[in-house]
Order: sequence, then structure tokens, then C-alpha cells
Amino acid sequence: MLLFSHEDCLGHAEPPGHPEQAARLMAVERALAGFDLDRRAAPLAGRDEVLRCHPAGYVAQVEAAVPAQGWAMLDGDTWLAPGSLTAALRAVGGVCAAVDAVLAGEAKRAFVTCRPPGHHAETARAMGFCLFGSVAIAAKRALDHHGLSRVAVLDFDVHHGNGTQDLLWNEPRAMFVSSHEMPLYPGTGAARETGAHGQVVNLPLRAGSGGAAMRAVWAPALARVRDFAPDLILVSAGFDAHADDPLASLEWEVDDFRWLTAAICDLADQVCGGRVVSALEGGYDLPALGASVAAHVDEMMRRA
Repeated sequence: MLLFSHEDCLGHAEPPGHPEQAARLMAVERALAGFDLDRRAAPLAGRDEVLRCHPAGYVAQVEAAVPAQGWAMLDGDTWLAPGSLTAALRAVGGVCAAVDAVLAGEAKRAFVTCRPPGHHAETARAMGFCLFGSVAIAAKRALDHHGLSRVAVLDFDVHHGNGTQDLLWNEPRAMFVSSHEMPLYPGTGAARETGAHGQVVNLPLRAGSGGAAMRAVWAPALARVRDFAPDLILVSAGFDAHADDPLASLEWEVDDFRWLTAAICDLADQVCGGRVVSALEGGYDLPALGASVAAHVDEMMRRA
């Protein structure tokens, strides 16, 4: 199994006290230290890659806002430091390189541990710690560069992937499925939001509903993904639904992430030759993040 990362992603330095800190990647690295993985450096995405989903004016706006020192605020949650743009391009490049490698048959599975996350970045708006929609961009690369007929993006971060939904809303070749606590930031993700082609599936969950409720909604949702028959499955892997996470209250345990990972991999074996590319999104309690990522990667490896 492949693992894409890069030390440049530590250079996205949020202000002190911000939950999306470089320490998250350090916790993930410690958790995966003993795993037998094919470790690769996440390349820098070219500007054209980002333009698959974001307009040139928005990309230029982000580029111009990067400070020479200190921080620049893009919204109340989203900040830029001198190394932030490079980190974001590594995050996009890592997911795209993982897609390239998996589609080339170099491995069936890949995990991308980069930051900043991406699933809240809308077409022309940074928000929720996110600058560019890394996973949505990789989905478009799989479709337009590699010529796949269909891809599925599955998002189990505790917050709704409003950015991914926005970027793929009009794309009939991409199915987007998101489970998330509701009501919670960013306030989107109602079941009635179904995409321009009925290819968006939102699975809102109540606070405190736990792993049983998650399994109850994901089982039929994965059956819908099976019917869609994607050629590749991309995962926005946020681990902030864990019971110890400070930003939400879904009360999942490590075994719930393991169950969902196994279900996704089993589905991939049935419909797309086992091809799964997963990318880190949220997860802000460091011990819970490490344990959950370890379970996620272990299950992907066990079923590769």
C-alpha cells in the first residue's frame, strides 16, 4: 500500500491554539511508523491541476494573500502562513499522484497524509481550514486525464463536505456521499441536497447517535454506490467523528472507522478492482486521530 506525505505540509503554520495544527501530521506519522508502507513524497500540484475545479481568479487571490511573515486571514477559521500555499499544493499533488499510481496498477490502495484539508473549499471560497478541494480535483483528474467513466467520493468527516459537493454538483460522472453531524458547521448537507444529476447523497446524523446510526445509513448508501459502479473510489477520511474529538459529538469509536473502511474496501473489490485512494481531512484529538488512522490504514492493507 502507498503512503503519500511531505514535510512541506508542516509549514502550513496556523495561529497558536488553532485546532488544525502541524501536530496532527506528527500524530499520524507516529501512528503509522511501524507499518510496512511504500512511502512516497507528495509532489507539488501544477496550477493547471488546481484549475480543474477552481477559477484562475480565485487561485490568484489565494496566491496574492500569502504573507511574507505572520498570518493572513481568509475567513474566520482559515489562515495563511508563508508556507501555506506550498503545503496546499502538496496536498493536491499528493492525492493526484496517488490516483495516478493506483490507476497505473502500482498498488490497489493509497493513503495521503497531507494538510491543509480540502473538503470545505468551494469553487471560489476558502473556508473551514481548506484552500483547495484536493479530493474533488483528484476526482476530476481521474475522469478527464485518465478517462474513467465514473468515480465515487465518500466522505466520513464529521463536518459536511460542502466544498466537494459544490465542486462536483454538476458532474454526472462523480457520485458524492457524505455522512456528517447535523446541525453543525458548515450548515449544509441536508438529505434534500442531491446534486444536479441526483448523484449527491447526504447522510445527516444527530449528535450523540454513535456508530450504530452510522452503520445504519452507510450500508444502504454503499449499495447505491455499488449500483453507480465507479471505476475508482476516493475517500475524504476525516476522523473528527471520534468520541474524543473536541469539535463535534457523533461519538464514534475506532472500531467504527475500521468497520466503515472495511465496507468501503469490500465494495471496491466488487466494483473497481479494489482501487481506493484515501486522503486525510479532519481529526483534532491527537491520540484519537492516531488510533483511528492506524485502524483505517491497517484495514486498507488487510484487504489489499
